[in-house]
Amino acid sequence: MTATPPANLPTVARRGLMLVLSSPSGAGKSTIARALLDRDPDIAMSVSCTTRAPRPGEVDGKDYHFVTVETFQQMVAAGQFLEHARVFDNYYGTPRQPVEDALASGRDVLFDIDWQGTQQLGQNARSDLVTVFILPPSVEELERRLRGRAQDTEEVVRKRMAKAGDEMSHWFEYDYILLNTEVDRSIARVQAILDSERLKRDRQVGMAAFVNNLRGEG
Repeated sequence: MTATPPANLPTVARRGLMLVLSSPSGAGKSTIARALLDRDPDIAMSVSCTTRAPRPGEVDGKDYHFVTVETFQQMVAAGQFLEHARVFDNYYGTPRQPVEDALASGRDVLFDIDWQGTQQLGQNARSDLVTVFILPPSVEELERRLRGRAQDTEEVVRKRMAKAGDEMSHWFEYDYILLNTEVDRSIARVQAILDSERLKRDRQVGMAAFVNNLRGEG
């Protein structure tokens, strides 16, 4: 017989973390990100600002904050981004305040960004950052996945493939490297990384008070 856990289990205050998933387009980071969001209630997606046009089905404020180039540049000048970059003729950036509020409240934030954005996050908030780079099993498989999405023109597919080599050259800058040969296994491994990082001593900001209370010193 399985014992029933006691009610009102104690909790320890924890600072949230920023989990970055990066990869060449088509290597699987968006699929893994969506699975984490579906399965783990304690992590939320960072909603970036972008100057590109919405794709079919995308919702402003949910998928991205769609802004003009002028608005984006004003936000850069005001220091409102944790990171920002130009990618394929469009601008992308992570608004600072929503992320800082989430971390302070113990919520984790998931980022689907490239190596440039990851470098900037590392400069601005390295202690809160956990980075994972996702590699495809082969160049041929990467191209097959890109074409299979049927979202991009032939020209865009060629651009993404041309850029993939440069993106993959930054693999060594990341905390964890994942070869995405089988998506369910990859999802499980990223979840394991997240669970482990949540347990790090420095992130459990309420642990000292909890232990002192256990010792009768509270």
